Amino acid sequence: QVQLVQSGGGSVQAGGSLRLSCAASKYSRSGYSMAWFRQVPGKEREGVAAIDSDGRSYYADFVKGRFTISRDNAVNTLYLQMDSLNPEDTAMYYCAADRIAWALLPRYTYRGQGTQVTVSS
Repeated sequence: QVQLVQSGGGSVQAGGSLRLSCAASKYSRSGYSMAWFRQVPGKEREGVAAIDSDGRSYYADFVKGRFTISRDNAVNTLYLQMDSLNPEDTAMYYCAADRIAWALLPRYTYRGQGTQVTVSS
C-alpha cells in the first residue's frame, strides 16, 4: 500500500509559478512510477507529467517547456514545478503512483488527495 500526501498549490496570477509536492509512504526501492494529473469539473482527468523509477520523464504537450517533474528518492517525494502559469492551468491536481509505468495514462493505482491550483488573469 502506498499513501500519497500532497502539499503546495494555491492561487497565483498569470505568468507566476507554483510548486506541488507529493510525499509517498514508500516508493523508491520498489521501483514505482509517479505522475501528476489534473481535472476540471465537467472534464476528464488529463495527464500532466510522469516520471519512471529510472528517471525517464513524460510531459503533456500543453505543459512542455513550462512544467518540470522531478523526484527525490532520498525523501520519497515527487515534485511538479509549474512556471509561466496561465488561467487554463486552473484545476485540481493529483499525484499518482504505480509499479507499472503508465506514463500519462490515467491508470495509476494510488492517488493523492488533490490540491487546487487557481491562476487568475
